Amino acid sequence: MSAKTFTPPLAGSRLLMSGNEAIARAVWDAGVRVAAAYPGTPSTEILENIARYPDLYAEWSVNEKVSLEVAIGASIAGARSFCAMKHVGLNVASDALMTLTLTGVVGGLVLAVADDVGFSSSQNEQDSRFWGRFAHLPIIEPSDSQEAYEMTLAAFTFSEKFNAPVILRLTTRICHVKCLVEVGARKIKRAANGFVKNPARWVMVPANAQKRVPEVFAREKALIEESATSALNRLEPGNDRRVGFVTSGPAYMHVREAFPNAPVLKLGISYPVPMSKVQELAAQVDTLVVVEETEQLLETEIRAEGIRVRGKDLLPTAGEMPPFILKKHLATLFPEMQAAAEAAAPMPAPLPVFPRPPTMCVACPHLGVYYTLSQLRNVTITGDIGCYTLGAGHPWNALDTTICMGASMGMALGMDKGRGPDDEKKSIVAVIGDSTFMHMGMQGLLDIAYNRGNVTVLLLDNRTVGMTGGQDNPASGRDIHGEEAPRIDFAKVVESLGIAPEHIHVVDPYILPILFKTLREEIKYSGPSVIITNRPCVLIDDYKVQPAYEVKESLCTGCGNCVEIGCPAIHVTRREKAVKPSGKEVELSFVDIETAACTGCGLCLQPCAPDAIKPAGPKPVKVEFV
Repeated sequence: MSAKTFTPPLAGSRLLMSGNEAIARAVWDAGVRVAAAYPGTPSTEILENIARYPDLYAEWSVNEKVSLEVAIGASIAGARSFCAMKHVGLNVASDALMTLTLTGVVGGLVLAVADDVGFSSSQNEQDSRFWGRFAHLPIIEPSDSQEAYEMTLAAFTFSEKFNAPVILRLTTRICHVKCLVEVGARKIKRAANGFVKNPARWVMVPANAQKRVPEVFAREKALIEESATSALNRLEPGNDRRVGFVTSGPAYMHVREAFPNAPVLKLGISYPVPMSKVQELAAQVDTLVVVEETEQLLETEIRAEGIRVRGKDLLPTAGEMPPFILKKHLATLFPEMQAAAEAAAPMPAPLPVFPRPPTMCVACPHLGVYYTLSQLRNVTITGDIGCYTLGAGHPWNALDTTICMGASMGMALGMDKGRGPDDEKKSIVAVIGDSTFMHMGMQGLLDIAYNRGNVTVLLLDNRTVGMTGGQDNPASGRDIHGEEAPRIDFAKVVESLGIAPEHIHVVDPYILPILFKTLREEIKYSGPSVIITNRPCVLIDDYKVQPAYEVKESLCTGCGNCVEIGCPAIHVTRREKAVKPSGKEVELSFVDIETAACTGCGLCLQPCAPDAIKPAGPKPVKVEFV
């Protein structure tokens, strides 16, 4: 739904909202003029929801660094601005952030960073609270959707009061869990009328930058004083003084549920830490425990102040801290809890469940690519972040590395330059998606071309950011509102980066013989080449469904070639043992196609040895008379 058709609920409404939805509403209510982000779970829905609101500019940026720079530009022009990203995205944006901490802001600037605690959809579990210490910036942590709304508003006030960006630290649980949220009204607030020239502040050459450092530490001192008195940090009394807890974010909710009678210091501002309140709580309890997700950060800082505290010596060092985990690991501090745990019957062993590993969609254009790669020998394949990362799984097993966005390119070049004599016969293929290529892959391809790398690049253009839900990007030809926008021509971009035109190919990934022939020829070439696939994601409007196929049981020989495509619409109905004329025993796999799921891509027809896959006929209609 675009901003043209969406009517924001009235002020005072109580709405069931996720944290992401609540933040989006708060951004609008705060009078933000510019919002930018790069999609990444669990933060994606923040900007998707912001884009529905009228009277502000929202964009999908090509990467997180650009999104923050857009927000910085709006801020120094006097407008309130906002950007959002997942935790690994801040690694990309940190170059801008670490200088922004010196310049400060004009219009309030809030940076929402969503940590994927528990590895729901990420390659690491880094703790974004470290950025507050590293950049000397305040960290605000909500515990539910209502707080996500209120603390986002507070963050803009903080940003302008202290002339600094504010990090709103979220986790997957805050982003996606819903609760009732009471919303307010939009208030336009502009800090200045346009950009005011001031090279000493905005031109961060060394001579200017070093003069800003004292202001950073003066600001941090003021933030420490604010944290000590702020209502966002509250000491909640409890009747059971044996153990007191220091916690923040969703961990606060878990502590409250597991130990309702314990005193708790809830940190809405988790950096700077209000040590006076920590000392106050420590004086009231026998044992002070820090519950934090994920790193041993608060605990270390509190211990450095000479306060006796426990934490990760009792609790897990990774993952969420739900009530059952807290009760299990803190039972030694509560004798009655430990006795109950010892008396309880052992947990029954979990029932065996048929494994359901993640896989690609029916007719995904990446299926043919990985089927083809799986047929090649003596090939090393560097992968990247996206739907196509699933190529590492069964049945293809056609991905050898995945590190971070864009790494497939640089790693492929490094493997080429670092290979030894025994590796010379192996070809190196880098696989990258369209959005990832624009995010951080173009620089890598330029490096491959410039340094004459012997690398074949598969650029999989499916016209969307598939892994995070089908967001538009410069390859789709539409903007965040679905309006027409310039569409990138990958062949021209690749050529401009230094790839010879005769080694740039645009192929249909559904036509396996041409894909296989093109790939086999290019990996023989001792230089850089690029193969671009051109089929849209099956989950976006650009994809056109074709009539379904079915297996003619009388023709199926059980060769199982179609199974190797990896399409979820193909099911093995039975397996049989057979003996070849050579005497070798083989297993036959007889299959069926779920015609209700089949979209008619035709991939499975091509490897079918007995030509047993045919267009599906009309299904008989069962008529019941009552």
